[in-house]
This record gives sequence, structure tokens and C-alpha cells, in this order.
Amino acid sequence: MSHTSDKASDTADVLVIGGGVIGLVTAWRATQRGFATAVVDPEPGGGAAQVAAGMLAAVTELHYGEQTLLGLNLASARRYPDFAAELTELTGHDLGYRQCGTLAVALDADDRAHLRELHALQRESGLGSEWLSGRECRRLEPMLAPGVRGGLRVDGDHQIDPRRLTRALVAACERAGVVFHRTWAERLSVVRERAAGVVTRDGGTVGAGQVVLAGGSLSGQLAGVPDDVLPPVRPVKGQVLRLTVPERCAPFLSRTVRAMVRGSHVYLVPRENGELVVGATSEELGWDTTVTAGGVYELLRDAHELVPGITELPLTETRAGLRPGSPDNAPLLGPTELPGLLLATGHYRNGVLLTPVTGDAMAHALATGELPDVARPFTPKRFGALSELPV
Repeated sequence: MSHTSDKASDTADVLVIGGGVIGLVTAWRATQRGFATAVVDPEPGGGAAQVAAGMLAAVTELHYGEQTLLGLNLASARRYPDFAAELTELTGHDLGYRQCGTLAVALDADDRAHLRELHALQRESGLGSEWLSGRECRRLEPMLAPGVRGGLRVDGDHQIDPRRLTRALVAACERAGVVFHRTWAERLSVVRERAAGVVTRDGGTVGAGQVVLAGGSLSGQLAGVPDDVLPPVRPVKGQVLRLTVPERCAPFLSRTVRAMVRGSHVYLVPRENGELVVGATSEELGWDTTVTAGGVYELLRDAHELVPGITELPLTETRAGLRPGSPDNAPLLGPTELPGLLLATGHYRNGVLLTPVTGDAMAHALATGELPDVARPFTPKRFGALSELPV
């Protein structure tokens, strides 16, 4: 049975600030450890996941210099089948989890060379991916452009519908008895040099034995957090399009398709319900969430070069959201230098992928005071004096 508080004046063992996927999974797993848990968020289930495409792409998302993050991504990807099954069994929600694989393709010689380098890095990292010729790519996905020069088939990269995932996590929290305070957290309460809860925008207070700051790109904006533990996260804008594949056009794509087009990344994620997600721009524009004609044009132009038939599909939604970026593109997880305050933020482009492992790691940290081994490299303390870092 869920509990909702309109006027915050309560106490909890664990208070989670932020009701996006990361905050929700942390709250759910905390209650499973026996903690009385509360979430402060005006709209639980909102946040960056409402815009995200939901690619669970630990292999094709691999970037140079991010091999440590790869370990965390792979650990979370391995947990996804059981995590999705547990959540569906508990709530009855279909999460749109598909083990359909990913095809990353190249459209010109430069893109092909880049993809070959990525393939080599994947193989060095012990990852499963198969190089295909352009003809083999088109045999797998007949809608691809004739000019495709080659590609990587990665059967281990899957997908999920982040909006369905978020709704299921809200339902799981409600069933577990998480208390929702549907208001903004205005200020962290610090009592005797320990995090002790929050003051909310409506004038209420929520006291807590431990506080988890999981506010996504807003995590660095909370008043009352000492400068030396304020997380160095910044908003990175992403514009995303949604189209609909009419039944007469199905099947349009059987798996996620992604490419580098003139140096820009583009991906197409087909859902079983006929939705096709096209994304995503990456723009350092502060808090701007405007959908722009230029952003939509670039996505459609690049997607059209990849899959020419896309321009015949109805365009049903345009959205822009803010990813929480960190200085090394990796999350900040676990206890800070301020006793009682933990972080679960900075997931950048991997928030949906890292949902299972983050929930497990945060529950472990709340119960024991320490991160599990898989998450230890991502302690907020790795940055030293956070206030001295650029964000």
C-alpha cells in the first residue's frame, strides 16, 4: 500500500531526493532491505527516462577511456533479465524488455574505419560482436540504405521501454510502502555535521537517518549541501523523436540500428508496439529543453541516410531532456564525506542501463556503509574536492 504526503512533515530511515528511475530503484531496493523509505519529488516517474530511448547497449556504447565504466555497464546488463522479470511479476507491468540485439553500421569509408576501431576495442575488452559486410547488414535489415559499407552485429545489446520501466518502479515503490512527498526538496537539513533530511518547498520537513541525493541533472543545485560534497553534475541536452510504424509497413526494423553519420551519432530503436524512437542530439546548452527545428532536422536527415523509408512514417512526438553528465561520464554512487548523505547521480547516457546495478549498490551502501566491489570505482570521493572541479 502506498502512502502520499501532501504536506511534508515526516521521518524516514532513508529519504531519496528525486523520483526518476535511479531514485525509484534506490527507494524500492531500500525498502526490501527493511528501511522505512520516502521519496521527495513533485512528479515521481518523471526525469530523463521520459525522453530516453532505452538502449541497453553496454557493448556498442563502449568509448575509449571508459573501460572501468564498461565493467559496471556489463554487470548491470547481466542483471536485466532477472530484474525485469522480478519487476513484471511484482507489478504486472510489461516493461517492453526485448533481447533483439543491435546493429551498428557505417555509411562511408571514415565511418567504416571508426567502426573497425570500435570492433577492435570490443574484442580487446572480451566483448561479443561480429563484423558484417554491407550486404550482410542489408540482409538482416532490408530497410537499410544501399550505401551501407559494413557493420557490427551485437546480439548482447538489448532494449527496454523507459516509460514503462518508470511506471513499474512507481508501482513497485507504492506496493512496498514507500512514502511519496510530491513537492520539491528546497534545502538539505544538516544537523551536527550530518545530513538529517530536507526542507521542502511547501514549508514542510522530512527527517531521515540517511539521505540519498538522486536528482539527476538537478543534483548539483540543492541548497544546503556543503560545497565540498556537492556533486559535479551538469545538464546535457538531448532531443529525441518518436515515429509510428503503421501495420502495413511492419516489420520495419527488427533490432536497434545505430550509426555515425558525418560525425554525429544516430540510433533507431523499434518497439514491439510500433513506436520507433530516433535520437539523440548531445548539446551543452545548460538548462535549455527547447525542441528546435535544427535538432529535429538533423535527426531526420541522418536517420533518412541510414533508413530512407523513415520519411514516410508519421512523426508523433518530439521531446528534449537533460542527461546528468559528470566529469568522467560515469555515475557518482554511495557515501559522501558528509555523514548521512549518499549520492546516486551523474549517470549521463547510461541511467536506464545502470538501473539494476545502481539499485543493488545503493541498497548495499545504505545497509553497510560501503559500496559493493562492482561499484567501488564510482564513489563520489574519487574526485577529491568536488567544488574545485569544472561542471
